[in-house]
Order: sequence, then structure tokens, then C-alpha cells
Amino acid sequence: MAAKIETMENDKKQYIVITFGNEQYGIDISYVDNIVRMQKITRVPKAQPYFKGVINLRGEVVPVMSLRLKMGLEDDVFTNTSRIIILKIEQKGVLGIIVDEVKEVVTLGSEEIDKVAHNPKDVKSTFINGIGKNGDDLISLFDISSVVDEKENS
Repeated sequence: MAAKIETMENDKKQYIVITFGNEQYGIDISYVDNIVRMQKITRVPKAQPYFKGVINLRGEVVPVMSLRLKMGLEDDVFTNTSRIIILKIEQKGVLGIIVDEVKEVVTLGSEEIDKVAHNPKDVKSTFINGIGKNGDDLISLFDISSVVDEKENS
């Protein structure tokens, strides 16, 4: 019996819950390197529209992307809750994504996550690989590899 409980524990993943407007999204915490306050973003010429530019993070130049623009939402409005989440991605290095707010960390087991079907007409759905249920809240879970993919969404 003890072995069964152990496998269920390993099945759980932690997600950082962020918001865009009134929608909640989850980012697998294993990708998150750091969360920093908004700071001056230096524009980079000829970058895709969703790339806001670069920041200097303790001497390291980190590209910063607007997840809102990448998902086809309206542009970011920076408030005192806006944050840049620094993601560490194998083969791609470090990337910052701008979010409206970081809410909390939740732990979800596989039984609390529903897989979603990809809808080619909905740009947002390309970045989501599941819906997590945390109490009464639904959290769209980002597929980080498709979020950081460079290809243009047409």
C-alpha cells in the first residue's frame, strides 16, 4: 500500500499561478529561475512585435517577451503588480516573460489536470497543454516549449 501512495506523490507538480486580466495561467515551477519586478526594458531593433527587448539581470542580458502579445491579447499595461518571470529553458537559455501578476504556487496532481484539445483557430490554445483545477479555480497550464518557440503564429 505504501508504494501506491508514493507514486501518487511523485505525480504532483507545482505551478506558479499568474494572471492576465481575470484569467489565471500556470507555469511549471521547474522552468522558473527567478521572478523580478518590472524594470527598464531596452528595445531591440527588428525583433518580433512580441519581443519587448532585453533587461540587464545581475550582469546577464535577458530577452523579454510579452506573453500577452504572443497570445494575441491586448498589449501589457504595467502596474505595481506586473512582474517578469525569468524562465530557464534547456537549449534556449534564459528568457523573461511579462505577466500582470504572480498570485501563488499551487500543487496539482495528474487527476486535477484535464488535457486540452488543440484548436488551430485559437492562438491561445496553442500555448496551453492542460487545465488545472484548484478548488473552484481553473488554471490554464502553459506548454512552455510552445510559448518560447520562435516561429510566428499565423
